[in-house]
Amino acid sequence: MSGLPCGLNGAVYLVEMDADGGVAKFANNKAGAKYGTGYCDSQCPHDIKFINGEANILGWNGTSANSGAGQYGACCSEMDIWEANSQAAAYTPHVCSSKGLGRCLGTECGDGDNRYGGICDKDGCDFNSWRMGDKTFLGPGLTIDTKKKFSIVTQFITADNTTSGALSEIRRIYVQDGKVFQNSKVNIPGIDPVNSITDSFCSQQKTVFNDNNYFKTLGGVAGMGDSLNNGMVLALSVWDDYAAQMLWLDSSYPTTADATKPGVNRGPCATTSGKPADVESQSGSAQVTYSNIKFGPIGSTFSGSSSGGSSPSNPPSTSTTASGPAAPSGGAGTVAQWGQCGGTGYSGSTTCASPYTCHKLNDFYSQCY
Repeated sequence: MSGLPCGLNGAVYLVEMDADGGVAKFANNKAGAKYGTGYCDSQCPHDIKFINGEANILGWNGTSANSGAGQYGACCSEMDIWEANSQAAAYTPHVCSSKGLGRCLGTECGDGDNRYGGICDKDGCDFNSWRMGDKTFLGPGLTIDTKKKFSIVTQFITADNTTSGALSEIRRIYVQDGKVFQNSKVNIPGIDPVNSITDSFCSQQKTVFNDNNYFKTLGGVAGMGDSLNNGMVLALSVWDDYAAQMLWLDSSYPTTADATKPGVNRGPCATTSGKPADVESQSGSAQVTYSNIKFGPIGSTFSGSSSGGSSPSNPPSTSTTASGPAAPSGGAGTVAQWGQCGGTGYSGSTTCASPYTCHKLNDFYSQCY
């Protein structure tokens, strides 16, 4: 992330668009996802040039040779796995009332004063460590050092700890220099000191920050789970922000609000930073590398030793992990709470520090708690 300064956003996210870009649904669409058609997200973007097999030319207002906005928007649920630069980061679920891509018109798009009356929840429910009260967790030289390579892990936990249950929690884990770091904990009065996204967290956050909980209105965490079950497409992007200069990610936003009030300050960047003209002229060679992208059962996509950091706010229930063969024995020393203690390919210690015991979560991962 070191190559992305204030005002830029290197994003890894999922959107509920058709995998083929809408070719199967719309006879006029001969291009497909390969050529960029079928895209949608929770901001209901109006700059999409073709929506549902038709050109978005009605009311088109060109802002440059390559961009502009038409009267229609392209809306769909979005799971922001990672939106970040070298100074700040957030992960955020956004839900919509439409299944898949919904073409919006007028108030449906949630533009302007109708932000909380459209198809999608544009704000989402974000977890930004800086905004949530820990300014020492992520950044250059901090606990998660953005000057160095690291891995981000996102875990989707269901209410009954099965693959078919309702989504109830979204966790974040980091791995850097061979060590596993649990996400930072909330340090804001009025919000429980948790480190993951749940409906309870979102409700408390919106109340304390005096934000509209449109996320809850449109389905909350379970609604995000419904979209994941429907199928989503991975998207990668590097972008600058003509609407808000990326201040919502890495600075104080809105700029008219008191930056000392909870939720306003989101990162260390100046409120004068992020102007696209400046970003494009000064950081035209900015870049970020994403690699080794994986998905699979919880615990199967990463490895490392415990850092002894924050623990999950709601560890998996032992009732769903007690069956099956015991974790293999072997290794030296003891494993701290929430550390890995077994699983396919694991060669470390299987002995948990007292009073914890090793629980098998799946064939790939066992954990001390």
